[in-house]
Parts: sequence; C-alpha cells; structure tokens
Amino acid sequence: MIHYWHSSNDIRDLVFIPKYYDPELAQRTALLEGTHSCRTIGDLVKAGVVAVSTGDEIGKAAYGTGDIPFVRTSDIANWEIKSFPKQGISKEIYDEYAGSQDVQPGDILFVRDGTYLIGNNCFIQAIDKDILFQSHVLKLRVLDEKRMDPHLLFLALNNPWVQRQMRTKQFTADTIDTLGNRFFELVLPLPNDEKERRRLSKECAKALEARMVGKAFVKHFPRMMEDALKDGSAVPITNFLSLDVDGMIKTISSETVTAEFGTFMATWRKSIHISNQIYLPAYYADDIPVELNALEAHCHLRTIKELEDGGEIEFHTGDEIGKMAYDTGSIPFLRTSDFSNWEILHNPKQGVSEEIYRAYAEKQGVQENDVLLVRDGTYLVGSSCLITDHDTKSLFCGGLFKFRVLKGNLDPFLLLGLLNAYIVKRQMRTKQFTRDVIDTLGNRIEEVILPIPKAHKVRKAISDAVRTVVRKRVMARDAITRLASDIAPD
Repeated sequence: MIHYWHSSNDIRDLVFIPKYYDPELAQRTALLEGTHSCRTIGDLVKAGVVAVSTGDEIGKAAYGTGDIPFVRTSDIANWEIKSFPKQGISKEIYDEYAGSQDVQPGDILFVRDGTYLIGNNCFIQAIDKDILFQSHVLKLRVLDEKRMDPHLLFLALNNPWVQRQMRTKQFTADTIDTLGNRFFELVLPLPNDEKERRRLSKECAKALEARMVGKAFVKHFPRMMEDALKDGSAVPITNFLSLDVDGMIKTISSETVTAEFGTFMATWRKSIHISNQIYLPAYYADDIPVELNALEAHCHLRTIKELEDGGEIEFHTGDEIGKMAYDTGSIPFLRTSDFSNWEILHNPKQGVSEEIYRAYAEKQGVQENDVLLVRDGTYLVGSSCLITDHDTKSLFCGGLFKFRVLKGNLDPFLLLGLLNAYIVKRQMRTKQFTRDVIDTLGNRIEEVILPIPKAHKVRKAISDAVRTVVRKRVMARDAITRLASDIAPD
C-alpha cells in the first residue's frame, strides 16, 4: 500500500496518515471472519478476557544499584528477555514496585514505544524471576484461560498480519515512535476450530520451554565455564545439563551485563609499565592476570593475535553500506543490536536489496558456523552469536567482527563458548574505550587471551553442549515463527 482514496467521512480521530487506513488489512479481516474470531485487544479487555498495564520509570539513579533486572525495550528480543539485561536494580527498589507490577509466568511483555522495537514481545516464564519493566512496555495477562490460552494470545501478537497492523498504527510522539492507545485497536485473529487452537497452544508451549531451557544454559554458562576452566573438567556443564527445568531455574542467578565488568577499581602502576600511552586504570586490572595464571594448569593461554598469526583463526570487520541502502530489500543487514542470547534475531531491523547484497557478499563471505562479535557499542561490546544455515545470506556492519576457525584445538562452538566465559568477557571490558561518542574494542581485541582447555575431552564436551543448545534454540525459534503464521495463514 502506497496511496489510495479514502472518504472524509471515514476519517477517525483526525488521523490523516494514509497507512493508518491500509485497505489491505480491512480486506484481510473480511477474508478471515469465516474461519476466525477477529476481535480487537480493546474488545478482549472490555470482555474481561485480557488485562493490560504499563511498567514504571524508576529513574536513572536506580540503575546499577543491584542485579535484579530492570527490563527495557531493548532487553526484549526473540520472544524472551535477554540473559543479561543492561540495567540492574536493588532489592529495595524492586520491593517498592514489585507488588504493583506483579509479573508472573504466562504474562506477555509487549514493546509499545520505540520505532523499530515496537511489537517486540516476550512470554514470561519461570526463569524470569524477580524483574521490573519500564513504562514503554505493556504487560498483557489472560484473565480467563477458558476463553483464551495465553500461548494463543502470544502467537496472535506475532502473526505477520498483526505485526503489519502495528506498523500502520504507530506514530511519532516527541522524539520516539509509539502505538499509544492505538494498541487497543489491533485486531487479533483467533481460529474458531477448537482442535486447531489446542494444537497451536500445545506446540507453542513446547517450543517456548525448549527455548527457556536453552536460555537457562546461556544465562548460567559464564559461571559454569569459570569452574570448568579452573578445574580442567566439563563436569560443571554436564551436571547442569542433567538437571530438570526446576533444578536449572533454582541454580541460575539474576545478573545484568554489569557482571562482566568485575570489581576492579584502581591500582598503582609505574610509568615504565604504561602501554601505548593508555592511562585507563581498568586496562591494567590486576585481578585478570592472576586469574589467567591460575587457569594455566589446565588451559593453553593464547591471545587472539597469536591464534590469527598461527593460522588457527581469521577475523575481520564488516562494512558500512550507508543508510540509503536500508529497507531496499529483505536480505538482513546485521548490526550490533541484531542478536541476543547467542543467536541472530528473527526480525533484524534493516534489510537490503539483492543488488546491494551481491556488491558485498563475496568480500564478507558469511558462512555457517562463523562467529560474530560486537566491536562497537558500550553495553553491547563483546556480545556474540553463531551464524547458522538460516543466516548465511546476510551482510554485517563495520561494528562487528566476524571470526572463522581454520584449524587447531578450536572449533566454532568452543570459540563461542570461550568468548562468553567471564574471564574473556572481563578482558574485553578492560580493553574497550570511548571513540567519538561510542565505546569500542578497536584493535585491542587482538590482546584478549583465550584460555583453551588442554584436554581434548573437555574441549569436546564444551563444544558439544554449546552446539546442542544453539541448534535446539534455533529449531524452537523457527517453530514459533511457523506457528505464528499458522494461526492466520495467508
């Protein structure tokens, strides 16, 4: 839809934005009404089927006061909360708001404000214990599960037709796009066939649980790796994987991205030991060499530069293709915010045309099992993901490194695991610096030391565990995409 004629009598609430009245959506509703119950969210709220509430703005002074996640719009990705949200709050602040927010398993958090992020949502599960969420996020709760299963509501919100409705409803308020109260105008298609409803709900619940188990592994992985590297044993990892879901949930702890920064504050250092005129105290964190030395009994300590010089890995950055290339097609152009919890988002923000893709594809050479790592981006620095066979037709930006394992004791899954060990994450945090208005690792990535386990058995166990988790999560992600389409197929 680009333009069309619309009678002035049909203008609602003085809204004169053409896309708001997209005739294709009205036609789609008419086609579905024979097989679906098409009701607005507002109707469902009035009928007492669904309740909707907003979060709170707790103030920036509360940020960093503790490890209880404060979920913001950018912390919701791929239908889940990121394992390590940016901001954490104290128990006192949590207690102040927890009663009114009352987040429970089965709730859905929905991004109402934020331009590209609008429409992102997640299904709250048992792993998401003790969280608060900001006012740009809505909480939906099904009040009458006899009339609607929460999983069905979740799938409906993610149906491509419903997501398209969201784009027609959003508008700019001050400096940010929002759905505002137009959220209640969204029409949800729910199948009339009760057997089909049960199938969709059952398969969705199964896929979400598979992703939750994988997320529990990703969330607890840095701590497991600390023990595995220190002891030269994969037992901490295999023991965690042997737990049932309840056991995993009890084992993991709430942490935010600040856990990667460590506790180092300052040190004395002679001027002759200053490197490359770097005067940032964090760069010389005393505790990191101590911890690395302790790992040497069971690990080969190799800098990324040494691995590259030895031909064991290769890495390079992507390209900045220019904003004029954005939205020219559907081929993903991956940016620093386009992956979460070790995987690429199912809905990357920007797409490029086939022509632009061909111009860069050979140079970038994205292949299955490459590893992407964020070079630029403050809180995002050091985030990483694995390219799967679903993601190979894509380009990536200059703020990312692409790593490829060539030979030696590493494989792509072990590399991904090592890049997510706390000892490696903390090194990256000590290396990052501010360039212009953004933090970056720059070429200091070459200085980062990877503790590669000496024992083949340990390396294989870590690699196998990472491989299994990544693949199961991607399979479940694809299942949710399919089910969201199935709820109201084209």
